[in-house]
Formats: sequence, structure tokens, C-alpha cells
Amino acid sequence: MSEMMAGLAARAAALGVPLTAHVDLTYRCNERCEHCYLDHEDHGELTFAEVSALLTQLAEAGTLFLTLSGGEATLRRDFFDIVALARSLGFSVRVKTNAVLIRQAEAERLRSLGVHEVQVSVYSHQADVHDAVTKVPGSFRRTVNGIAMMTAAGVKVVVANVLMRRNLDDYRGVRALAARLGAACTLDPTVTPHMDGDRSLLQLGVSTEALRDVFHDPDLMDPVDSSCLAPPVDGDEDLGNALPCSAGHSSCYVSPYGEVFPCVQFPLAAGNVRTQSFGAIWRDSPAFHEVRSVRVRDLPTCSTCAHMGSCSRCPGLAYMEGSMRGPSELDCAKSFARTGIPSAGMLERAGRETARDVPAGVAFIPIAQVKSGRRPAPAAAV
Repeated sequence: MSEMMAGLAARAAALGVPLTAHVDLTYRCNERCEHCYLDHEDHGELTFAEVSALLTQLAEAGTLFLTLSGGEATLRRDFFDIVALARSLGFSVRVKTNAVLIRQAEAERLRSLGVHEVQVSVYSHQADVHDAVTKVPGSFRRTVNGIAMMTAAGVKVVVANVLMRRNLDDYRGVRALAARLGAACTLDPTVTPHMDGDRSLLQLGVSTEALRDVFHDPDLMDPVDSSCLAPPVDGDEDLGNALPCSAGHSSCYVSPYGEVFPCVQFPLAAGNVRTQSFGAIWRDSPAFHEVRSVRVRDLPTCSTCAHMGSCSRCPGLAYMEGSMRGPSELDCAKSFARTGIPSAGMLERAGRETARDVPAGVAFIPIAQVKSGRRPAPAAAV
């Protein structure tokens, strides 16, 4: 996070301003990615009038950075009308898309509207691997063409590569492909549980050993999205007083049905803009008040962990795993892969379960190795 963004996030959290907002315009999608955590049926999306009211209320609340996503947001016929409205309200707009529907006219429209950035998911530089992930033959070709159209039009594009077992060997190829297309590239090793709580998707994630190889090369890992980070702690401030995350403090998420949550990965319902104004939900929701009451010192396990100052712990993932105040097994695994040192959460879990008791999808955390005290060689810091 840049120094300027760090200062903005800290100021926003102190003032209670939702500096960043992620709005999913639809859960419908023209792909069926094997790792997707969404229900793609339309259960009554916000109308254009409702989206307009929401964006106006976000602007009034002080939001500056707006992410428009889905599902596939470009499936909405009013997508460009929504982007135009967002820009007229002064938002810095980022769009997340698979770019399948992006052609020259759409690329030029994004440029003319002044969209700050378009993030496009690419799973491999090999068409057959990418299409196997999306389950749509020809999707790789259309996605790459869409990226090429946007970069040619002068749109800033960031290729997002989710690291999974299927595409584990392809991340360098994706980086090279992005460079050829004139796009930046990010790598994300996190596979998220399904929104209904089903954790079977986690089986698609890579092993700790594979993650360790990635963490050895700092050029292959990217910083966490700045909208996900908590405001930095001053050097003299006790880490125990720090915020675990920006979610609910300076950032939020709104679903296609008007539901408001702390984050897209934090499914703690705070209210619905169809029955309350966004401002009332942001200020008065008991759910937000609970999230805002938590400091690092309130995390029974994580506050004792040697990784606390560097961990990418996500309270939303922890919430889906049982408690927003608990450890996230997925983030514990990443810390272990990065350093070779078991986290407090792993040690706690090792004390109460055997390797075969580990829930499906997280068996890659080597509990037996933790119990024995054997560790892999530490990875380079990133």
C-alpha cells in the first residue's frame, strides 16, 4: 500500500468513512469456473434505479474507490450506464471482468469513461488449461482478445491469476502473457469456500510445499490489495491496539441484492439497502459495531502468534471457519509456507486433532509435521 493510500485508510478508519466499496452488480456469469464460490442464479438483482440510489448514498458517505464486479458485471445491459453514473459521482472505478464480452467498442468506452483499472482473470497461458478452469471452450481466446483490445485503447489492465493445483505450473507463463499484452499481473494463492459454507472448493488449492516454492521467489508474489489492508500501526503503538483488517472500518461490500457486508469474503450480514439507507447501515448496524470492536488483542489465538505482525489473516475467512476472532487455517498455511514456522493456530489445532481429523480441503497443512517439530527450510521473506 502506497504511503498516500496508507494515510487515507488511516484517516478514513478514524473518521468512520467507507473509503472503498466493492459492489457486485450480478452473480450471473458466462463462465462456470471450478473454484467459484458464487450462486449464479438471479434472485432479484438491484434495478438501475436502486443501484443509482446506492451509488449516490456511497458518495454521500465519503466513498472514493469503487469496485464493480460480479459474477460477470458486463452481462448487465445497463453496465456502462452504471459506470458512467459512478464516474459522474466522482468515484475512482475499478472493474473486475473475464473480458469475454469486451470488444473494441467496449474497450474504447471504458477508456472514455476514465475507468482507473480493469482486472481480468486469466488462469493459464495455455488455452486448454484456462478453458478447463472456466468450463467454457474458447474462453481463453476471447479473454486474451478482450485484454488486447483494452490495452490497445489505453485502458490499464491487471491480469489476476488464481493459483490452484490445476494451473500450478503456469504462473510464469501467465506473467509472460500479461507482459506481452501490456498488462500488469497479480498472483493470488487463496481459494475461497463457497458462499453457502461448502468447503469442498478448498481441495482445489495448492499444497504447502508448492506455496513454499512460490514464496521463495519474491517476484512471484504480490502485495495484498490495498483495500483489504488495515490502516498501518504507528511504530510506537502497541500492535494489540491495531485493527485486524479494514473490512467494516474503511471498506465494505454490497451484493447484487442490496445486502451489505464488511467484505466480499466476510459474509456477516449488516443490513440491506432495499430497506435502509446505506448510511444508516454503515453507522448503526450491530454487525458493523461488533466488527469494529475487535482489535488484535481480542484474537485469543492470533494475538499470541509470532506471525501476527506479518500474517495475511482474513477475518472473513476466519468467520467462515467458525469465528471472526479465531485463526484462519488458510492464512496459517500461507504463513507456514512462507516461513517454515508453525503458527499459533496450527499448534493449537495440532493439540486437539490428528492428521485424519483435518477438515476436507485443508489437509495440506502438515499437522503431523507440526506435532513432531520437524519443519521445512524457511522460505525467503516477501
